[in-house]
Amino acid sequence: MRESVHYKYYSSVEHMEVQWLWYPYIPYGKLTVIQGDPGEGKSTFMLNVAALVTRGGVLPDGWTVSCPQTVLYQCSEDDIGDTIKPRLIEANADCSRIAYIVDDEFELTLGDERLGEAIRKTGARLLVLDPIQAFLPQDGDMQSVGRMRSVLRKLANIAASYKCAIVLVGHMNKMQSAKNIYRGLGSIDIVAIARSVLMISRSDTKPEVRYVIPIKSSLAPEGPAIGFSLSKTEGFQWIGECRFYGDEHDNYEIIADTKRELAVTTLRVMLKDRDYPSIKIFEHMSQMGVSRRTLFMAKKDLNVESYRKNNVWFWRLPSAVEENGTARNVWEEEF
Repeated sequence: MRESVHYKYYSSVEHMEVQWLWYPYIPYGKLTVIQGDPGEGKSTFMLNVAALVTRGGVLPDGWTVSCPQTVLYQCSEDDIGDTIKPRLIEANADCSRIAYIVDDEFELTLGDERLGEAIRKTGARLLVLDPIQAFLPQDGDMQSVGRMRSVLRKLANIAASYKCAIVLVGHMNKMQSAKNIYRGLGSIDIVAIARSVLMISRSDTKPEVRYVIPIKSSLAPEGPAIGFSLSKTEGFQWIGECRFYGDEHDNYEIIADTKRELAVTTLRVMLKDRDYPSIKIFEHMSQMGVSRRTLFMAKKDLNVESYRKNNVWFWRLPSAVEENGTARNVWEEEF
């Protein structure tokens, strides 16, 4: 005898707002996919995002991670001691807030119960699996629609249960003629279940520059591209918001705003929560290719104020001044 159907009206459903680790790129409680060709900086990008999450602070577009949070970072392609930890230290991560699951005896998989257990025990708000291909079950098949949908649905349920942002890092295939959303390796169900899909692409004209491009955003309007640079001399550097010129993402280069606009955006981010010594600002802007003349024009645009403390000049936004006229937060480094 067939059971009677069970149903509810939407009027009985509690309305809930989507929470964001980084709006509109990485939501809490959902799956996010970051894909790109090998060597484009996917892992370095996520390590720097993870490092900032462990400290709390301001992301390059001004979005604030209000307090330090725990991260689970699982990477199968790089050695923990000689590669991952040095990169975390370079990114200024709080390594006491970033953990990994020890899987010496049994390899970790996407459907592994240890993922949920580790999130529960650590209180992690971000889990990164890098790359997704390494965490497929032994009986899994990335091209199998039914199998991948089942595995990823379980992972999505874990994300929702613990309000944890889960990021899957994946390589792209070589189908240059295909749309970007279809170039991720494996079943289309991977990007179908993900609520946000980001692509990392290298600049055609500046090999050291990379762009993080939203190619799927189910929970919010697509945000602008985010630029960062990778070089042997300067390492990882945020560039900030960038804008497109052209009609199709696949057909044109992403060009950053003018240096003056870049300087304005960067100053706004740097001075949002604390005052910075001018020498640190000069050094950072120089690494980004911003001249002192352009920097001072940006300073004027934002009405940035200068003051001297312990023989060191600091810059601050007008809103960062308390009623008594002193700085609200000051760069912690001693001079």
